[in-house]
Amino acid sequence: MTQQDRPAQDRHIPVLLERCIELLAPALDVPRPVVVDVTLGMGGHTEALLERFPTLRVVALDRDQEAIALAGARLRRFGDRFTAVHAVYDEVLDVVQDVVGRPVQGLLADLGVSSLQLDEPERGFSYAQDAPLDMRMDPSTGRTAAEVLNTYPEDELVRILREYGEEKFAARIARRVVTQRAAVPLTRTAELVQIVRAAIPAAARTTGGNPAKRTFQALRIEVNSELEVLERTLPAALESVDVGGRVVVMSYQSLEDRIVKRALARGAVSSAPAGLPVEPETHRPYLTLLTRGAEQASASELAANPRSASVRLRAATRVRPTPEHLRVVTARWAA
Repeated sequence: MTQQDRPAQDRHIPVLLERCIELLAPALDVPRPVVVDVTLGMGGHTEALLERFPTLRVVALDRDQEAIALAGARLRRFGDRFTAVHAVYDEVLDVVQDVVGRPVQGLLADLGVSSLQLDEPERGFSYAQDAPLDMRMDPSTGRTAAEVLNTYPEDELVRILREYGEEKFAARIARRVVTQRAAVPLTRTAELVQIVRAAIPAAARTTGGNPAKRTFQALRIEVNSELEVLERTLPAALESVDVGGRVVVMSYQSLEDRIVKRALARGAVSSAPAGLPVEPETHRPYLTLLTRGAEQASASELAANPRSASVRLRAATRVRPTPEHLRVVTARWAA
């Protein structure tokens, strides 16, 4: 049996599974609770939630049709307690309105590239195996990594590699890409790996793993507009959650984690001007943070699941409605 033929449950170990369940559980002790999993992937987190909470319904989003098919087969036994939606996670508010019709009790986000995408070489996410330069999370739409590399101006390639990959040799890599494509357009991941390796000084290649890792991360983020989508997702996610509901977000690189940290911190502090004798209710924090900083995987989790090495988990609970939340509820659910 090939990797592609294996069922979803045999191809993926959910990261920080027990901690995610522990954080969401208090919000699910209500009649007819609903959790939105905005990153369905292989369905491991969703399956565990449905098993632990017999009255729970999970609505799950994914932009990858193959993931929906695999997870759907895995979760078919739960009947109408599970609903999959082909959508990017910044569409979460529209999905909650259309599918649930009311604010939800929990929201889970497991960001970044999925095991499915990493494990299938033809998707082009891995620098360890030669494949077409694709990297689209939804292969049915959008530009590929090859199109980015072969059409973007050199200075734009430098910006992407620096900002999204935090690559200090961005200018050298971009220059070699432009030189190479002038002769023959880039089409394969192995070609890009070779370019990166040649551009980075030998002394800098001795530590930090594969030198192409940062470049592949940067291209993947650009191809899928990951940071822009995440910036839009978090406000929409928070407005989707009812008072008393909880949001759990796992990120795997510093740029994502920084966006999550800012969004949750913004809701956890007062917005009242300094010096007011009485803090207006509308300026009080509308979130309470449930984690101290970002939680990481334990040694035992790392041993069982090496892909948890870079995870950073943050969580919060909504403690009051905001004017925007009330507007959304009124416009979307009460009408």
